[in-house]
Amino acid sequence: MMMHPQENVSTYTLTVIVPVYNEQSVLESFHRRLSNVLVSLKIDAKILYVNDGSSDGTLKIMRRLRDSDEKTAILDLSRNFGKEIAISAGLDHADSDAVVLIDADLQDPPELIPALVERWREGFDVVYAQRTERAGESSLKKATAFGFYRVIQRLCDFSIPADTGDYRLLSARAVRAMRQFRERHRFMKGLFAWIGYPQTAVAYQREARAAGASKFTYWKLWNFALEGITSFSVGPLKIATYLGLFIAFWAFLFAGWIVLKTMLYGEPVQGYPTMMTTILLLGGMQLTAIGLLGEYVGRIFNETKRRPLYFVNCYEESRVTTHTADSAHPGATPDQRHGA
Repeated sequence: MMMHPQENVSTYTLTVIVPVYNEQSVLESFHRRLSNVLVSLKIDAKILYVNDGSSDGTLKIMRRLRDSDEKTAILDLSRNFGKEIAISAGLDHADSDAVVLIDADLQDPPELIPALVERWREGFDVVYAQRTERAGESSLKKATAFGFYRVIQRLCDFSIPADTGDYRLLSARAVRAMRQFRERHRFMKGLFAWIGYPQTAVAYQREARAAGASKFTYWKLWNFALEGITSFSVGPLKIATYLGLFIAFWAFLFAGWIVLKTMLYGEPVQGYPTMMTTILLLGGMQLTAIGLLGEYVGRIFNETKRRPLYFVNCYEESRVTTHTADSAHPGATPDQRHGA
């Protein structure tokens, strides 16, 4: 495994990307903890807050933090595009040897960053934080999350780490790879795994939210799960096909039995409940299969329009200029930086 140079650790740069949406109640506490962690690292680090169209006082707090901390930058998106797009916008604007992605709700402790950096220095391109416990979450949410990761692992032809969120470190090479994905329907956890490169986990216990409430309702989580499955697998379409063939096989056998029975013994008019049950069952399955097709067709429709992923309202850079030690790092293209 190729090792990162370590002659002078302080020459390396790190950008911490924080997608934020309506987190005014916790942002200052988060910034204080994150800043203390970055000071302890022997590395040039800066913080990039991505404001994903917050409607509360989040942006005002961001600007106050930037005024008091010269290593803080702000990327203000023109509206709420969703967390996956906000992360992508942050990656487009990061220019450093490594990038850390972390939420601002303090469920993912900033104090884990040194461990991520240490594994990166060992030569890993992606170091993801893997949850061993999920404090502050209901049993239903834990059970559904457990089931989702196991289902998507079975449906995909590559491995997506279980019990892993967006909290992770990416090398410059991994960031360059991520910038090449410009699809609108993106499941970032899957994309992080899809790029390959050496990857490893750092285990941690996820904490409860420090303040505020989660923005992910069960309906949003359901749609998020659909996004993940349909983005990386045609498994649901195959299941519908195989199920249809299975039912058709038994239906033909049953039809042959009905014809033979009628020819041999005759058949009075009867079986209305059975007939209605069969019709409703098959009709429901057909509608489900059509719905699955609609999910994929709808995503094809959205992708063919080739709309920009996002638009930037303003980009307020940090007052500290950092230079990546990776001379091959090209940075984002102008189109990517402004929303392509």
